[in-house]
Amino acid sequence: MPTQKKADQIQEIAEKIQNAAAVWYIDARGLTVKETQQLRRNVVAAGGEMKVYKNTLAVRALAQLELPTCEEILAGPTAFIFAGEDVAAPAKAANDVAKANKNLEIKGGLMDGAVMSAEEVTRIASLPSRDQLIGQIACSLTAVASQLAIAFGEMSEKEAA
Repeated sequence: MPTQKKADQIQEIAEKIQNAAAVWYIDARGLTVKETQQLRRNVVAAGGEMKVYKNTLAVRALAQLELPTCEEILAGPTAFIFAGEDVAAPAKAANDVAKANKNLEIKGGLMDGAVMSAEEVTRIASLPSRDQLIGQIACSLTAVASQLAIAFGEMSEKEAA
């Protein structure tokens, strides 16, 4: 029977999972305190949150939410990255640190109720961020609008002549 403290922590984990667009699992045990703090700052700047919980409590929270428990991924020390609206940015923050420091391992994740492998999380990390995508769409729309304006201007010049 879990204690009240553990039950509260399971509830906290469940709420964080429910409120997150995705959850990424990493193993950061080889990082120094300074490197871990920098990783945490990078994740927060990317719109995410990084927490460390006991795997058994996380498995119970996942089971409570009727989500895959990911027990094979959650073996060993695990840090949880909860992604906000932009799922790629926190994954990218973790992936950038993993590229620079071989002690950080991306273990996998959970997105839209589906288990993601480490390779899939890395692919998501390579996607442009939400802000970059919005910028690309805005540039495309602006280019189309300016081309239309030029075309209409040329048509009116031909009619005037």
